[in-house]
Amino acid sequence: MKNLPNILTVSRIFMVFVFVVMATLAEPTLFNNSPEQMYFLRWIAYILAILAGLTDLFDGYLARKFNIVSDFGALMDPLADKILVTGTMLIAVEFKLMPALIAVLVLCREFMVTGLRTLAAKKQVVISADRWGKLKTALQMVMLAIAGFAWVMDGGVEYLHSAKWFGIRIWYIWLTYLWGIVLVTVLSGVGYFVKYRSLYLPGDDKGKG
Repeated sequence: MKNLPNILTVSRIFMVFVFVVMATLAEPTLFNNSPEQMYFLRWIAYILAILAGLTDLFDGYLARKFNIVSDFGALMDPLADKILVTGTMLIAVEFKLMPALIAVLVLCREFMVTGLRTLAAKKQVVISADRWGKLKTALQMVMLAIAGFAWVMDGGVEYLHSAKWFGIRIWYIWLTYLWGIVLVTVLSGVGYFVKYRSLYLPGDDKGKG
């Protein structure tokens, strides 16, 4: 039981790697004569991405429930999270499910907060996720689930770009949701840097506690 959270963390990295490989191979040009195989690969890749996201929930839950803390988990869990977000967003950009600028902004925030947590760990300060961070994670998971489903379905990407709801192109609705996620993501990151500014600003003790 004490190794289960670490096993889930490692499995998340493995599943993301397999997901990226399978998503890259599931190109229409490679399956002109057998679209069923292409969709089969896409479904498997999509399911792996969903399972990888679920392991992010369960390894943290198990670690807290059974008070299982290890140096390996403290190092690898945030790295596995960033690998998951990076891999899925790069695939979304590759298949025109989101603009590259959105992915860059989200990933910059993720790595900056990781750097802050690394600095905090050196000073024996634990930065736990606040309500904004949890909201950010939930919105990102929903975003990736919707984008992945659109990618899997036949014509899903074209549907996002061309179909309309109440006279408004779905692509604009989708972009509004994406930029909303960017706003929450950036604000949550700024919140961490303001709250824990004493970690990187000499003489500023107001951010402690």
